[in-house]
Amino acid sequence: MPASITLYVVVCAAGPAGHVDRLIRPAQARGWRVQVIATPAAVDFFDTGAVEELTGRPVRSRHREPNTPRSPKADAVVVAPASFNTINKLAAGIADNYALDVLNETIGLGVSVTILPFVNSAYAGRVPFRRSVAALQAEGVGVLIGEGGFVPHPAGQGSDAFDRFPWEAALESAEERIGDSGSGPA
Repeated sequence: MPASITLYVVVCAAGPAGHVDRLIRPAQARGWRVQVIATPAAVDFFDTGAVEELTGRPVRSRHREPNTPRSPKADAVVVAPASFNTINKLAAGIADNYALDVLNETIGLGVSVTILPFVNSAYAGRVPFRRSVAALQAEGVGVLIGEGGFVPHPAGQGSDAFDRFPWEAALESAEERIGDSGSGPA
């Protein structure tokens, strides 16, 4: 795989965010250069300094200032953990923060996007959420919910699901999706 293959990892404010290294480390071991982007609320959910040290890149949570170097272009994106709020906003085309702005543009550019939700069964059962998942899938976004992805937990039991969060499934999906396009790791 060329050294220029870049994976954007978009982190939302959800419990497993504190373990995002469980996605970053295997991605790096497989040859990905990783750029982490956080929603504004997510920066308090994980150690940004440790992630910056691990990736060698700044965690981005807002638009860059003029004359600041750009992040490398994404070859694939994984949104994990993806919150109920971010999934619904993304499906509606809302770009009210840097992470959503990047996601909306990458989908529009045809970059492979894989979403690994972290939602409880009450949220997952809501009609707006199910519509959002279907809308994103119709645009070619991989949403890993249910068997083979994240199985929603009962309301109030999210902390019991942190260690079962399937980080590896998101990475595997991203690799399969980019491999299908012929431009990524195989």
